[in-house]
Amino acid sequence: MMNYETFKGIVVEKFKDYLPKEYQGMELSIHTVEKVNVRMEGIILIDNCNAITAKCIIYINEMYDHYKQCSDLQEVLQLAARRMGHAIIEAPKVDSAIDFNDAKDNIVFQLINTEQNKQILSDIPHREFEDLTIIYHLVLKMEADGISSTVISSALAERLRLSEEQMFQLAVENTKRIFPPEICHINDIVREMFIKDGMPAEMADIMIEEVPAEMSLWVVSNNKRINGAIAMLYEDIFHTLAERLETNLYIMPSSIHEVIAVSVSSLDPNDLAEMVAEINMKQVALEERLSNQVYHYDKDLRKLSRATDTPHKRLD
Repeated sequence: MMNYETFKGIVVEKFKDYLPKEYQGMELSIHTVEKVNVRMEGIILIDNCNAITAKCIIYINEMYDHYKQCSDLQEVLQLAARRMGHAIIEAPKVDSAIDFNDAKDNIVFQLINTEQNKQILSDIPHREFEDLTIIYHLVLKMEADGISSTVISSALAERLRLSEEQMFQLAVENTKRIFPPEICHINDIVREMFIKDGMPAEMADIMIEEVPAEMSLWVVSNNKRINGAIAMLYEDIFHTLAERLETNLYIMPSSIHEVIAVSVSSLDPNDLAEMVAEINMKQVALEERLSNQVYHYDKDLRKLSRATDTPHKRLD
């Protein structure tokens, strides 16, 4: 199997051959794109008027991941070319979807890792939260099969005529409304997975052992399971859970989409942090990792703070 650099060279040489004829005369260019947690290399097309096809980027890194799975270069190129053609057609629709009159009602939070994302944070309105950073998204549309949104850059914020403080106050209201937070016992999630895989409900109940309340794991996210770790900003949610369990909590960031809460009981936060770091490296895609640290919620002070300061600051 060819390595990434060899693969990229072939993609640059062959990609346009798989495009519809009306796009084959465009110039192909490779751009480095900073995304959350990762640096990607993307293909863009430039027409004869030197106009870049806005928002039409196909990432070579993702194509290479596909190639490693299927080992079929032609299949990879065909799929990527179809996606590019679709993106070019849809680009004007995405642009027109930004209704600046409605934007204030559709600005929401996302939490990302500060150390891992220093480069992109230089051009994004943001504010720090422990070892994490709050950034802002503009939700463009919500459909049954997914959500379309764009990160608010400094340039977009200027077009919207909104300061970071104004976006923060808007996102406080909008995020809870658009992505209502949820807490689920992990047993409920496992049971749902069993049933979805075809297991009878009665058997699923038997498979799930009763766990003492003080050792139970609680998954905190939102009803869409998208960027649900932002629930770490909702102190009232953790207060309700902590009062119910009559204990302070440790919060483990399992991904940008959710966090896991557990009673402090006799647990060592540094042991939990080691577990989080190991799971991040082995089971969580780099672009979905949030932090290798563990956090502490004090129910009396009603405050969430970092419980650990392990040396694993970066996520890669």
